[in-house]
Amino acid sequence: MAAPMLAVRGSDGTSMLQGVPVCKDDPAFPRDPRQGRVMSFSKDGSLFGWGNGQKVSVLRSKDSEVLQSLDLPKTTMLQFSPLNTILVTWQPYSTTADNPQGDSNLQLWDVQTGALLKSLYQKKLEGWSPCWSEDEKLAVRSVNNELHFFENNDFNTIANKLHMQKVSDYILSPGAQPSKVAVCVPGSKGAPSFVRIYQYPNFGGPSAALANKSFFKADRVSMEWNKKGTAVLVTASVDVDKSGASYYGEQNLHYLDVKGEGAVVQLPKNGPIYDVVWSPTSTEFCVVYGFMPAKATVYNLKCDPVFDFGTGPRNAAYYSPQGNILVLAGFGNLRGQMEVWDVKKYKQVSKPQVPDSTHFFWCPDGEHIVTATCSPRLRVSNGYKIWHYTGTLLHKEETPAGKELWEVRWQPSPAGTFPERPVKYQAAPSPLGSTQPTTTQAYRPPAMRNQPATASTKLHEEEAPQDMRPGSDRQPVSKAALKNQKKREAKKASKQEAKPDAPEPHSNSAPHPNSQSAESCGDPETDKKIKNLKKKLKAIEELKEQQASGKTLQKNQLDKLETEEEILQALEVLCV
Repeated sequence: MAAPMLAVRGSDGTSMLQGVPVCKDDPAFPRDPRQGRVMSFSKDGSLFGWGNGQKVSVLRSKDSEVLQSLDLPKTTMLQFSPLNTILVTWQPYSTTADNPQGDSNLQLWDVQTGALLKSLYQKKLEGWSPCWSEDEKLAVRSVNNELHFFENNDFNTIANKLHMQKVSDYILSPGAQPSKVAVCVPGSKGAPSFVRIYQYPNFGGPSAALANKSFFKADRVSMEWNKKGTAVLVTASVDVDKSGASYYGEQNLHYLDVKGEGAVVQLPKNGPIYDVVWSPTSTEFCVVYGFMPAKATVYNLKCDPVFDFGTGPRNAAYYSPQGNILVLAGFGNLRGQMEVWDVKKYKQVSKPQVPDSTHFFWCPDGEHIVTATCSPRLRVSNGYKIWHYTGTLLHKEETPAGKELWEVRWQPSPAGTFPERPVKYQAAPSPLGSTQPTTTQAYRPPAMRNQPATASTKLHEEEAPQDMRPGSDRQPVSKAALKNQKKREAKKASKQEAKPDAPEPHSNSAPHPNSQSAESCGDPETDKKIKNLKKKLKAIEELKEQQASGKTLQKNQLDKLETEEEILQALEVLCV
């Protein structure tokens, strides 16, 4: 099974790399040295198209045979239809004194023959391309407050229309027929905004809608279907938060499915919604939200929390194509920390550092990732890295001085090409160095540097991950309970600090991790950690006894048994 290739576009041209672990130029693809204006793969990865400011070319990925070369010097966007029948190209709309009407700037081309099928006007970049159903039996585009539907790629005949006053957004469902479309109409003159889901071609008024959701706080919305086309998530945003609490305005998240069920997703921390992403399984979704340090939570289709990842410096989430791994990342104005999680066991796999990254893409194999620093987001230190999700850095490429990197993109693969594999936890050594974070101490004011850390000395309130599944031993804790718990811990720490230091026992060896001795290490925080770890070991020993007597353990109990080695290692470190 050939590894997917990686396309690279920048000021010094467009190139194609062979997949990992080779990571070198593909000899079959003639590198284009002219500036790469735009590039795109087809949905199945069998075709690749790019533009260089002179022409747009389309080639077959497996042998790099050029199928078409079109004289389109101004093209800045291109896309293939789902079955590779049509190539769509777009260039900025412009008018002149001699031509106030302007020329049509959206073209649809036959991929096999290169014939121009239809030329249309599309002034705005947003929503520039028609949306297709996966079988190409239906296509839709927005034109002057109407949605125009076309059947079987016949763009000369409008098969159906959906007219709604001031339609601002729409999204066509993936999956099998019948196709559904979610549409949004912004509110005006005191009327609320609303989102409706219709099944094509039943558009006969509001009663024909499969689902309807209205809300007042929505200057704009973003909508995302799950992979099966059974439910849609709607993020409603207002530009100004009237309470003045947020620079980002105010956001709310709504759930809507084709059965008419709807709900507001309750987010327990105030602040902006940074990212909302569906799992490829279509049964769960992850939300990254709240003032920094942000929270991340996985919800089920009932909008109940399944797992809370606690707080951290993150603003994005990325599921692997197989859906078994989730990456939480902090890009942009954050330092580039990433958390890789096994979402079946909800266990952290690795925590690599990728500073200054602006782009992230999963490889279709679900094993490898590319992160990149691209212009114009950052015009210095451009380059990309390819690594394994366990944190092993496999390839590093720095863009030459004076040049800019604009885009990197994996070659897609048809569904089912790469099956799900067991998750690994051990990173292989790499000659390129480690991507794991270096251990650093947080800044503390000089007056507090000789005192034990308490909740009052921390800049932010940190929350640990919580498993919220039924039967879990870690149920969600309310904000009030967390606050009271931190007060008790601070009070206890201050009392221990006020006591005179007890004489340290003389010993030539460190205490054994399983020892139940009440000896103190001299640090109240360390003593507390040791005590808690010993409690966990005792609970594991009891579970082992139950298992030996023939009792069947539950999944969460079996997961506890797997943590014994980690607890022993932590005790050894603390007790030395």
